[in-house]
Amino acid sequence: MGEVSIDFRDQLALITIDNPPVNALSQAVRSGLIDAIEEIELKNKSEIIILICGGRTFCAGADIREFSKPVLSPHLSEVITRIEACEIPIVAVIHGTALGGGLELAMGCHFRVADPKAKVGLPEVNLGLLPGAMGTQRLPRLIGVKHSLDMMISGKPVDANTALSLGILDQLIEEHPLLDGAISYANDLLNKGIPIRRVRDLIVEPVSVKFFDEYREKIAYKTRGLISPEKIIRCVQSSIEMDFDEAASQERYFFKECMTSPQSKALRHIFFAERAVTKLPDISSDVSQRAIKKVAVIGAGTMGSGIAYSALRAGYGVTLLDNEASGLDRGENSITGFFEHDVLRKRINESGMKEGLERLQTTQDFDSIANVDLVIEAVFENMAIKKDVFQKLDSICRDGAILATNTSTLDIDQIASVTKRPEDVVGLLFFSPAHIMRLLEIVRGDRTEDDVLVTALSFAKRLRKVGVVVGNCFGFVGNRMLHGYGREAQLLLLEGAPPEHIDVSLQNWGMAMGPHAVGDLAGLDVGYKIRQERTDQPDDPCFYRVADVLSEAGRFGHKTGKGMYLYESGSRSPIPDPEVQALIKREAELLGVQQREINSDEIIERCIYALILEGTRILEEKISPRSADIDVVWTNGYGFPRFRGGPMHYADEIGVRRVYEGICKLRDRFGPMYWEVPALLEELAAKDGKFSGL
Repeated sequence: MGEVSIDFRDQLALITIDNPPVNALSQAVRSGLIDAIEEIELKNKSEIIILICGGRTFCAGADIREFSKPVLSPHLSEVITRIEACEIPIVAVIHGTALGGGLELAMGCHFRVADPKAKVGLPEVNLGLLPGAMGTQRLPRLIGVKHSLDMMISGKPVDANTALSLGILDQLIEEHPLLDGAISYANDLLNKGIPIRRVRDLIVEPVSVKFFDEYREKIAYKTRGLISPEKIIRCVQSSIEMDFDEAASQERYFFKECMTSPQSKALRHIFFAERAVTKLPDISSDVSQRAIKKVAVIGAGTMGSGIAYSALRAGYGVTLLDNEASGLDRGENSITGFFEHDVLRKRINESGMKEGLERLQTTQDFDSIANVDLVIEAVFENMAIKKDVFQKLDSICRDGAILATNTSTLDIDQIASVTKRPEDVVGLLFFSPAHIMRLLEIVRGDRTEDDVLVTALSFAKRLRKVGVVVGNCFGFVGNRMLHGYGREAQLLLLEGAPPEHIDVSLQNWGMAMGPHAVGDLAGLDVGYKIRQERTDQPDDPCFYRVADVLSEAGRFGHKTGKGMYLYESGSRSPIPDPEVQALIKREAELLGVQQREINSDEIIERCIYALILEGTRILEEKISPRSADIDVVWTNGYGFPRFRGGPMHYADEIGVRRVYEGICKLRDRFGPMYWEVPALLEELAAKDGKFSGL
């Protein structure tokens, strides 16, 4: 049987799509659908058609692998046009998810029903695209302009009940199996003589003259730098101002424009990279996981509480341990607050909160965590303290328990060396706030067992995080690269660029926040303490000089109301501080640094090239097995713009040779201390190679 099959049942014809795992609308499926419609019409004995999918979901979208290849006929829009034109009524039966082209296909059918647990959406914006099979025209005809824009601009799916109330669905099918309920619905349509309803023939409800400009203004900050949201708005506007075919033609033109853009290429790169990181090149797929049911978190501070909450939300039993009762009280209050916030946002209900809190235990006694399956240490970033904790865990925890450290920079192997089980020790680096940030760096020690890494990846997935396995070195991947990025941002201060100019330049380029605003948010004292612990700092008095002076003055950022910027009480909005500018000028004079005007291009080049340079060294040292893994780390943990694909993809796009030549100029200008060219970069530049080709 092919991807599309037909089953004739009396007056009904059943078309089934079966293209595992997600019934992607590949060329074979598209062609099969047209063939099926034509065969049903030719036989001329069916009064109604049901379109359903096998497996766990309705069509979850197009086959993204086809996007980088020549389009093969028939195009999805041709298939949908053919389905909609059919004179036999067609009912789409949705279960699982109907996303992107899947929802467009369903909207081309004359009626739509769904399992109550189904979800529907048009997430193309997440790939730098817009719906390209007339979705921008049909959705407004079903649910109006505002709701359509909200769905397409956010890319977020809606549940079946919402879809029903909006008008996307005609009915929910409570009956099981779903097909039986769908057949009953189809027969009811026939018995009542309900006429075919073609969505293209519906009229879009008009909106006010100011609506589209006001909508653009509302989304401007969140969508800055992106091209597809504006194209979506223009298409939806055309659903009112043009006839269907003219607007559909414009949609197709915009879709092609977006698809060939560097932004879409970058976003598709990240889409595939986030799936590839779960497969480790040097570990067999036969390696089994260790069972994880009970988790202990050591340290009830901000990070520990966030980690504990993430594990509770994922269904684990959690024991939170701290050596101070007051710390446990604060941690428990924080976790309760996280639950209450999610209840308020309707991400969880009251009973879910109650059940989650029932799975939380608090303790000051290490013996009470002897039988847990996974321990995550989240104490102060100090090697002596961490070693002391791991010695205790080694003596108490059961054989086979995984011992994880949340260290952001320290040597995993040194921590593991105080145990008799280094094979069970791994780094699990969560990013603050731990219950929100998607990234989880999984740090492989010299002796970490394969099954520990496989289990850690599974744990990350259950926490709904993106787990990336990295090697052991100072700062691993993300923080090691951050060190160079931040270094350049600091040096630029001494050279004459105000902190707000640096931050705005990088934000306008696409970074979620500027480096100085990030430093204030994280706490300038955090980086200061890490630098004080290191013994391998460069012999450079300018190195992080401004941050160190601010830290020594007690200006830590948000937590003290002033850092690189000033903050009004209760506000996180940075206010430039003349006192800091005077301090920077004074330090520059003391260090003999001549200040000058610095433009945005130099700021961007130095900061981003510093990232690429360190990423190249990481690949050279085999700390990361793939350049795409580095991109996943930086787009998920450090606010690097997804539409640029990550630092290594960005280098590939602008040309590795161009990056190499730029770094050579920076080396010649500032010296080799920070800008020494790695052999790998030189080698790739010489042959016009790409990091993605390694």
